[in-house]
Amino acid sequence: MKRKAYEIAIDAPREKVWKILWEDDTYRQWTAPFTEGSHAKSDWKEGSKIHFLGPNGSGMLAIIEKKEAPSKMFFKHIGIINEGVEDTESEKVKEWAPAEEQYFLTEKNDRTHLRIDMDINEEYLEMFDGIWPKALEKIKELAEE
Repeated sequence: MKRKAYEIAIDAPREKVWKILWEDDTYRQWTAPFTEGSHAKSDWKEGSKIHFLGPNGSGMLAIIEKKEAPSKMFFKHIGIINEGVEDTESEKVKEWAPAEEQYFLTEKNDRTHLRIDMDINEEYLEMFDGIWPKALEKIKELAEE
């Protein structure tokens, strides 16, 4: 597992960037580079489960470890979801779980610096290095509209 950071500067207040990140309609837009039709199901409360899903209802299972709006959101990925069934025990899951994904938003002069720190399985590093820049550019585009 490798720890990797992805960053971008956005000409918008961090409250706006925060909303872009977590509101359903904009979340679906910026996560499309990962999988078209991506969405999340959660009550968005600290300590709650969150399902990161593709259009077929399968995806990742995580816990919201920390939520400090509008500056931090930390997820701990603990499993996968396959056709609506949570899996936290299979050998496939145990190869990488738990894994962290942390969002940091800092602001200076109405400009937001967004940094995402992630634990990434080495075999997926190239894929994430190709996708995250596209997702970050979409976040920037949405926030600067």
